[in-house]
Amino acid sequence: MSDRLLSAPQNYDDWLRHLKERIRTAQVRAALAVNQELLLLYWQIGRSILEQQQQEGWGTKVIERLAKDLRKEFPNVKGFSRSNLSYMKAFAEAYPDDAIVQRSVGQLPWRYNIALIDKLKTQEQRLWYAEKTVENGWSRDILVYQIESNLFQRQGGAITNFDRTLPQAQSDLAKQLVKDPYSFEFLPLQENAQERELEQSLVTHIRDFLMELGVGFSFVGSQYYLEVDGEAYYLDLLFYHLKLRCFIVIDLKMGEFQPEYSGKMNFYVSAVDDLLRHSTDNPTIGLILCKSKSKTKAEYALRNLNTPIAVTTHRLPKSLKENLPTVEQLEIEMNAAISELAGQAKPKSDTADK
Repeated sequence: MSDRLLSAPQNYDDWLRHLKERIRTAQVRAALAVNQELLLLYWQIGRSILEQQQQEGWGTKVIERLAKDLRKEFPNVKGFSRSNLSYMKAFAEAYPDDAIVQRSVGQLPWRYNIALIDKLKTQEQRLWYAEKTVENGWSRDILVYQIESNLFQRQGGAITNFDRTLPQAQSDLAKQLVKDPYSFEFLPLQENAQERELEQSLVTHIRDFLMELGVGFSFVGSQYYLEVDGEAYYLDLLFYHLKLRCFIVIDLKMGEFQPEYSGKMNFYVSAVDDLLRHSTDNPTIGLILCKSKSKTKAEYALRNLNTPIAVTTHRLPKSLKENLPTVEQLEIEMNAAISELAGQAKPKSDTADK
């Protein structure tokens, strides 16, 4: 019986291949629908900014104020940075009619459209490159390369109608559409809601734990917003330590430590040092809290970094021991919090199934 179940029936491989292709195509169609809705929202926001500036005489500072107000109202929604709002305005200027979202540009992720706005001056060329991108399934890097190599001039400026073209499911464009964070992060439920609640509860739990220690932690913010080179970044937890006189960045990881975590934390620490740190403050400290241990990977990842970063799997520098919780304390609290929160989130058993 088991052998019959394990052996594939005749024509199974062909059937499976077609089924996989249908799933991938459905994923792309769903991503396209979300992407078009996002671009329409961005166009409407950009158009509204333009109208208010033209009719009411508002200056450019209103964009900075709007960015702060939108982030305050929608703390879990990304894409409302000052620079991104400026691009929304430029998007509406580049395409005066919102029907443009139904054309090829509506099938491109937001970052592709930013490249078209930044690198091209006419709507004709933007549409031509957008349609070529959809037709050929280009990645953003290939799109930029084709623009910089003047493909429009080399091939002629004929506009073709690719309004209904669906990128091939295996193309670079399709893969980018499905994974592009801006496609889904503007939706409050882009992930499993239960998992998201767990993560938010974990942040609150660790924050309260550190505050209750009474060793100098002053809470600055959770999901603290930073803008670097026009892109938005969010720190899980940001504290200022009153005794150490420095900022402390905390990055929470639900799983095992990975080497790339140290590079990301190094980036966060450097950004806080440049954007928030006062000249009288000490260098910022980064703490990476992980669910499980991998001491060797942590030691390798931190060996040649000059940034003061500690991982729950790695010993804290001696100079910090007196004023920061020990590795063991952080590790125990992290695992206890995850266990408690995971237990709360388990679905109740259905008595009808018993």
